[in-house]
Amino acid sequence: MKITLSWLRDHLETDADVQAVGEALTSLGLEVESIHDPARALDAFIVAEIKEAVPHPDADKLRVCTVDTGSAVVQVVCGAPNARAGLRGIFAAPGTYVPGLDMTLGKAKIRGVESAGMMCSSRELQIGDDHAGIIELAGNHVPGSPAAAALGLGDPVIDIAVTANRGDCLGMLGVARDLAARGLGRLKHYMPAQVNGCFHATTRINLDFPADNVACPHFLGRVIRGVKNGESPDWLKRKLQAVGLRPISALVDITNYLLMDRNRPLHVFDADAIAGNLTVRLSLPGEKLTALDGQDYDLGDGAVVIADRDGVLSLGGIMGGQSSGCTAATTNVFLEAAYFEPLAIAATGRRLGIDSDARHRFERGIDPASTLPGMEAATQLIIDLCGGEASEIISAGAAPACDTVIDFAPALVARRGGVNLSEKRIIEILTALGFEAKPGAGGLRVRVPSWRGDVSIPADLVEEVLRVEGFGAIPSVSLTRPGALAKPVTTPRQRRRGLARRALAQRGLSEAVNFSFINGRDAKLFGGGDPSL
Repeated sequence: MKITLSWLRDHLETDADVQAVGEALTSLGLEVESIHDPARALDAFIVAEIKEAVPHPDADKLRVCTVDTGSAVVQVVCGAPNARAGLRGIFAAPGTYVPGLDMTLGKAKIRGVESAGMMCSSRELQIGDDHAGIIELAGNHVPGSPAAAALGLGDPVIDIAVTANRGDCLGMLGVARDLAARGLGRLKHYMPAQVNGCFHATTRINLDFPADNVACPHFLGRVIRGVKNGESPDWLKRKLQAVGLRPISALVDITNYLLMDRNRPLHVFDADAIAGNLTVRLSLPGEKLTALDGQDYDLGDGAVVIADRDGVLSLGGIMGGQSSGCTAATTNVFLEAAYFEPLAIAATGRRLGIDSDARHRFERGIDPASTLPGMEAATQLIIDLCGGEASEIISAGAAPACDTVIDFAPALVARRGGVNLSEKRIIEILTALGFEAKPGAGGLRVRVPSWRGDVSIPADLVEEVLRVEGFGAIPSVSLTRPGALAKPVTTPRQRRRGLARRALAQRGLSEAVNFSFINGRDAKLFGGGDPSL
């Protein structure tokens, strides 16, 4: 999971620097694997302004540009169609290594005209795929100033290892909550506003599962009509690029943003590609899907799918299909926010060999109560960035109940963790993590928040208190020894076997270590073959 300090600050009021954040994360159990500062890779690149751009005397597609680099005015031959007077972009001087070209620039003559450096595209800096023209900076950036700051890439990226039980930290909000509990700042609490529907959607949703395998207990949908699916604004593209995601289009980028921001997978269908009503069900033998990754999948029997009357549109909780994907021509969308059971998604993904960001989160267990807030947040962003108007929300099923309550004796923290903390401090830590702790019979009654499905017993609460307080607070205690001399670890029989092995090996023999499972008939010959085994 990659996070950036600026994105983290969307949820956390903090003045902590990247080193302090990294140390706190590791001590909280979110081990930092690396801290990458993209600004360092762009140290040699600066902002520059094209003062004049005239046609090359000997090449129709080239321009000879007079470029102000802040400290000098140089001549650059440029083949970008958007090179023009007044454009401010990114300049690389001779001697600069350009990663996208895998070469170090030198002064050159291009069709007889001297060129001292180059104006760069996104692909040449390896910050995007665009190579159709040079970068055009918005705003009044000063020539000679650092490129990283102008591009919004001066933010360090922290890569953390999130264990399988901490699915809540696969979003910026969850990480911010842990850091706030540790004391690195104040968590910003907010809920997305409700978007009132302007019309009734005709599409209906049916959940069709056997009683013993309800793979999708809760599904919300909404039609948003009259949208314009263009390019995302710079702030959104920069956030996604910083954590390794490629911007695609505004509609898709919004769902990826909320996936990373709040650990809330979503999907947008082209509403005009849906035939009739939607059914969320298990696939049937012979059904196939061409997914958004361009691969054809033979779904077989039992994959979790979303289908219309014509067939399968999407692999629920894993990946959408090409036939209903959003394009630049999309004007009406169907927005999906659902809760899928972890085991069902894991089984489908493993059988088909598909790994996706959505699957990674669903199979670890997302917050069952995040479906409606996710729907509202995505709706508002789509309207803000793409226009349009939303229908009323269509609902099927209900979110699984989140009512885990644990009777917890505060003395367990000292008995099992070795740290003496007051009941007040324990309540303070649990409350900061989102738990509700109130006095009860024999201690505390602790209600577990919906996003912490991994917490179910008192020992889990001890762990939560210890990791926030800091494992460094656990005192070192020497083990007591009952006698002056330590007892041998091995028995006489074990020692004789070891001596025999070494003696035989010294005489040139090789030891064979066989599989412990053998045919039952053969096992009986060696005293084994017990029917119970």
